[in-house]
Amino acid sequence: MAKKGYHHGNLRQALVDAALQLIEQRGPMGFTLSEAAKQAGVTPAAVYRHFDGREALIAEAAQQGYEIFADLMDYAYQSGQPSALKAFEATGRAYLAFARKYPGHYIAMFESGISVNRTPELAMEVNRANAVLEKAATDLSQHIPEDRRPPASMFSAHIWAMSHGVVELFARNSPGRASPFPPEDLLESGIGIYLRGLGLVQPDD
Repeated sequence: MAKKGYHHGNLRQALVDAALQLIEQRGPMGFTLSEAAKQAGVTPAAVYRHFDGREALIAEAAQQGYEIFADLMDYAYQSGQPSALKAFEATGRAYLAFARKYPGHYIAMFESGISVNRTPELAMEVNRANAVLEKAATDLSQHIPEDRRPPASMFSAHIWAMSHGVVELFARNSPGRASPFPPEDLLESGIGIYLRGLGLVQPDD
């Protein structure tokens, strides 16, 4: 009798979906390939038809996460057009929305220790997401005199770091830690302070 896994409709994706559930529940190092196979309803041996180990499986989950992430960031950027400011602010909100809606992907992307250069496909999706943020930063920074204009890569990295910090500290229900304000408000006010410092937003009256 043929092994069950060899006749699974879409075994590769079923394993990724199983891994995402386990990552969300236990963290990226809290499960084995055998557990992922059991969750997907296939034999452990069937896993190796697609992945040579747990790291490869997590890397695939991270790559799919970056694909979704880049698409969401691009949609947010486009939704704010033609205002460079609204487009830029929308990318920050999209970051929070992604972390909430796709926690398994988020953990695989940012907390698994998987190198963003592990595969060319993963690196391409990471670069695509970065490019959206840099484009938004470039558009907005055109309003800053050239001699005071930070590099777009630095500009976008600051906002990425701020968004990531808000997610990690206040948007992912860290045990024992309560947000003093809604995460969206924290991020919006933080971005506002940053942009005021660059002269891109007028001070409040």
